Amino acid sequence: VMVWLRRCTHYLFIVVVAVNSTLLTINAGDYIFYTDWAWTSYTVFSISQTLMLIVGATYYLTFTGVPGTATYYALIMTVYTWIAKGAWFSLGYPYDFIVTPVWLPSAMLLDLVYWATKKNKHSLILFGGVLVGMSLPLFNMVNLITVADPLETAFKYPRPTLPPYMTPIEPQVGKFYNSPVALGAGAGAVLGCTFAALGCKLNTWTYRWMA
Repeated sequence: VMVWLRRCTHYLFIVVVAVNSTLLTINAGDYIFYTDWAWTSYTVFSISQTLMLIVGATYYLTFTGVPGTATYYALIMTVYTWIAKGAWFSLGYPYDFIVTPVWLPSAMLLDLVYWATKKNKHSLILFGGVLVGMSLPLFNMVNLITVADPLETAFKYPRPTLPPYMTPIEPQVGKFYNSPVALGAGAGAVLGCTFAALGCKLNTWTYRWMA
């Protein structure tokens, strides 16, 4: 009974984390609307996607102990996103935000590290965290390349009025004139390790709760 209870708890965690990862990344294409703050938003959204992917993928990977499950987790996130975006599309919202499966290549790197280091958890945290953190902002740029022209989309789908605290005063000041990919990758490489460690720790905690 305890074995099945433990397994069910794990699967429940995986579903909850995957759903929340998707919900937190679902608007990550919205930077094409913020034309004045595009690079700033792009960097922030890249980091958020990196962290949500890595915590769930690491959790799932260390739970199963099978290289390949991180990529499977990224696939779950991608499909969830397609479904949610499809629902929004039916309400008249543009669909070409995250139709590109940007999480898959980064998750593949995570699997590769786990396999190459013979399932060494500390190597997974250090090397896997750095690789995912550095690669996702790069792959996320595919979104910018493949989406429709930002200005055209912004005029076609006008946003509701921003509240005062969100209104940019001098938008050009908010831009990162240096590479937003490099900035996102640098921050992601540091934070990625932290969240990979959290993914591993969630596993330990689950077992303790179920003991």
